Amino acid sequence: MEPRDEFADALGAMLPRLRRFAFALSRHPADADDLAALAIERALRSRAQFVPGTRLDSWLFRITRNLWIDEARSRQRRAAWEAPPEAGEQQGFDGAADIERSAELAQVMRAMGALPDEQREVVALIMIEGLGYREAAELLGQPIGTVSSRLVRGRNALLAALGQGADQ
Repeated sequence: MEPRDEFADALGAMLPRLRRFAFALSRHPADADDLAALAIERALRSRAQFVPGTRLDSWLFRITRNLWIDEARSRQRRAAWEAPPEAGEQQGFDGAADIERSAELAQVMRAMGALPDEQREVVALIMIEGLGYREAAELLGQPIGTVSSRLVRGRNALLAALGQGADQ
């Protein structure tokens, strides 16, 4: 007869509570099951790190929470870069649309090139790169009001060059 593995037994007794906690984090039964299984697997691999006499439930919940945070971050990155599978079914090659987009991009690039340097860099930092006004001002070593006025003038010049008028 094999000796009892008290650690594994204690983990097994924690399964219902662990799954409830995993469900509270994920709000989805299948994700909760996966999360609980990953937490048990991590706990078994890391059992040497568990300090006997401390609370196993707290240790296991911390493992579960950290795994969920990692999963949530991973999902956010995937969502930002991957289209849902259904979107692939709707894709096709539209040569006319690609040509139109290329022409529009060339027109925008010409309009950007015509802007004065100080307006072009502010437009590029804020409208294209997504920096905030304060970040752009610090990067350029300019007061925030100067950056703001250059952005307005640059944006209006771009709209006028693209035939869209500054009021649209």
